[in-house]
Amino acid sequence: MASMIGAFMAILNIQITNASLLDIEGGIGTGVDNGAWISTSYLIGEIIVIPLTDYLSRVFSFRRVILTNTILFAVFSIACAFTRDLGSMIVARGLQGFAGGVLIPMAFTMVLTKLPKAQQPIGLAMFAVAVTFAPAVGPTIGGYLTENYGWQTIFFVNTPPSILMVVALALTLEREPMRLGLLREGDWAGIFTMAIGLSALQTVLEEGNKNDWFGSPFIVKLTVVAVVFLSAFIAIELIVAKPLVNLRLLKRRNFGIGVLVNMLLGAALFGTIYVMPQYLGQVQHYNAEQIGKVLAWTGFPQLLFIPFVPMLMKRYDARYIAFFGMTLFAGSSFMNIWLSLDSAGDQLFGPNVVRAIGQALVLTPVSAIVTAGIAPSEAGSASGLSNMLRNLGGAMGTASLGTIITKREQFHSNIIGQSVTYYRDEVRERIDQLTHYFAAHGVSDPALAHAKALAAIGAGVRRQALTMGFADAFAVLGVLLALAAVALLFASKIKPAAGGAGGH
Repeated sequence: MASMIGAFMAILNIQITNASLLDIEGGIGTGVDNGAWISTSYLIGEIIVIPLTDYLSRVFSFRRVILTNTILFAVFSIACAFTRDLGSMIVARGLQGFAGGVLIPMAFTMVLTKLPKAQQPIGLAMFAVAVTFAPAVGPTIGGYLTENYGWQTIFFVNTPPSILMVVALALTLEREPMRLGLLREGDWAGIFTMAIGLSALQTVLEEGNKNDWFGSPFIVKLTVVAVVFLSAFIAIELIVAKPLVNLRLLKRRNFGIGVLVNMLLGAALFGTIYVMPQYLGQVQHYNAEQIGKVLAWTGFPQLLFIPFVPMLMKRYDARYIAFFGMTLFAGSSFMNIWLSLDSAGDQLFGPNVVRAIGQALVLTPVSAIVTAGIAPSEAGSASGLSNMLRNLGGAMGTASLGTIITKREQFHSNIIGQSVTYYRDEVRERIDQLTHYFAAHGVSDPALAHAKALAAIGAGVRRQALTMGFADAFAVLGVLLALAAVALLFASKIKPAAGGAGGH
């Protein structure tokens, strides 16, 4: 339970700032363009440390690593609340992500190494709550706290659970000696190339759309760095005797398919939590708390359904449960492809509930497929690789969706703009109506009233085009999830967990 709280808090903090970015940017005095680094720095710290966690726990002991990073996670969270400029916020968020990133794979490893087989589906269901419920309620919690108590409170919220975790873990985890001799055997070349490559790749994904991708020399240089260092990392991991990450696990049928599905699932999980707040904020002009209330319906229903998944897995094939859940998740995305200017919170209720049910049915069976046949000695490496690639899939999905929305908005704006011209009577009538409206509401200069009318027409076109761009993004999410559902059917069947003592 304590380790699952840690995974929940670490994943929650990826998304908790999403609905509050404008407030944080105002609080630390930075522009909208630079504010993205508040999330990017956290993700860079997290994605670097996840594959390192297994090695760190073998060197310093599982108990020391998880306790130390739980404490550091709380300390760096508090530090974020006291920052007053962008530079210190980036450093504090990066360190917070590094400490929090340790807690995710360690919770997963604990399920595989500390629980008997019969109880592992329950442990995986608890982990599923952390992975799918936390991103869904992150903006809800962040929006509510920001609107009512100020943006600093979203960082203070990590302190009470961290104290509870430290007490519970200190009392229950067995002490183990450190094995500092393993430092001499460390895959330092792999660690170095991985850290540089993943940092560069994460920055490219987060900053690419804002900088026009390969139209920017900065993005081109970082892409070259990412390709060179990640290629070197893969080569090193396949050659050295004791690799940091055991990439050969990917050759196993269920693990390879499960990790592929996890990457697509990560893209969809993080993608929907990125797209929905953007749509509600930019098109419907919702504030942080209102966005949080809408997104709550993608989170809270999961708490009702996830506890029943282990029971379903005892009776039905995990592949088919995951396939059904993935199909529901895909269906919820396709339900949003008819977005219009009238699609606000009430109209999104149905798709959000369907998405919540689908997500509840997906992660536990997918995790069971990934871990089928994984020995306890391989659990740490498998956990680090699976969780890293899911988060990487999330980063790639978010970056791709941002670009899709931008490009499709431009496309739709051009198409709509071809019809909104002076040559149409309806357009001229509408401009005259708006000109008279502005003249009757305090704009005495006729030329200025006319200019405001044209600006209002332009804003209406952009809002309609933006709505259609978001609808296209949901269509892409639906296709990704449909591909993930099909991929699941190629996994081999796993044996249901036995009940009672047989699981031991």
